Amino acid sequence: MTRLKAEVLVVVPFHDVDVMGVTWHGHYIKYFEAARAALLRSIDYDYPQMQESGYLWPVVECQLKYVGPARYGQTLRVSAELLEHENRLKIAYRIFDAASDTCLTRGFTTQVAVDAVTNELQFVSPAALLRRVESRQP
Repeated sequence: MTRLKAEVLVVVPFHDVDVMGVTWHGHYIKYFEAARAALLRSIDYDYPQMQESGYLWPVVECQLKYVGPARYGQTLRVSAELLEHENRLKIAYRIFDAASDTCLTRGFTTQVAVDAVTNELQFVSPAALLRRVESRQP
């Protein structure tokens, strides 16, 4: 099975770096989010569509491994790949230096569906997500 993927380019802005000129560790999650949003848009299930379908998708787990520093002005290629979707959204990320293709950071997030009215955790992903993912499978 081919996994769904998306990529975005991010140029590290000055306000994302610390006094040493290195991207502050918390901003990498923001770059993950940009790629995750692109992935979700590719299946027409970005945050507005999630809400319209009656579900919220909080992040319940986030893991990062810092391999190398990202610096001010550096162009990053951030990829997001859908690993799981049947019972939760598990998305893997890689951040690369766009010029050298060197991996700088990798990680994943896990999101779960919660009914927007009852706040009940859903143990199976809603049909609205399943339809969209399955329609993109070859």
